[in-house]
Amino acid sequence: MFVDIVWADIAQACLDTLTMLGGSLLLTILFGLPLGVALFLTSPGQIWASSIGNGALALAVNLLRSVPFIILLIVMIPVTVLLVGTSLGVAGAIPPLVVGAAPFFARLVETALREVDRNTVEAVQAMGATTRDLVWRALLPEAMPGIIAAATVTAVALVSFTAMAGVVGAGGLGDLAIRFGYQRFQTDVMVVTVALLLLLVQGIQMVGDALVRRYRRR
Repeated sequence: MFVDIVWADIAQACLDTLTMLGGSLLLTILFGLPLGVALFLTSPGQIWASSIGNGALALAVNLLRSVPFIILLIVMIPVTVLLVGTSLGVAGAIPPLVVGAAPFFARLVETALREVDRNTVEAVQAMGATTRDLVWRALLPEAMPGIIAAATVTAVALVSFTAMAGVVGAGGLGDLAIRFGYQRFQTDVMVVTVALLLLLVQGIQMVGDALVRRYRRR
């Protein structure tokens, strides 16, 4: 059993997957959080309410979310090469991962912000708070459990995206599963890579749930 396993390759694939996940999740939050806030603030009844602005943002988000990730990987190859100099390996996978996940995260952030008690928002506005104060001192703190949960869901989605990125030679556990487990019929490699991906997803979910519970106890 496990006669085809090269543990050094497994270790490198794990490192590549974690690097792709960490880098893309950080950039997804960096770009997706402001986008989600903008979607919320420009929606009807909010301080920046604008049917044109909100419609444009919503259209862009919906278009990006509707493209299957495997297609996005291929379509973005010229842009990825322009940004990072290659479309292969860990570096080549991060731009499409971010473009695929940021709109998804933004929608989840918008949903979390909608759950904030309207009375809290109105109380802060009545105190003469600026938009920046409203966002940083009321909206984001009140919505933080939902935002953490959104980041957790996005991280889990990114794990599956990194696996699909193996189709175009991005490296990681997905690439190992495709090249050895599928193309060379090495079942033991497939079993190990799938098991590691399951453990990674379970670990992410446990950490996310723990952070949400800890924040709510404050």
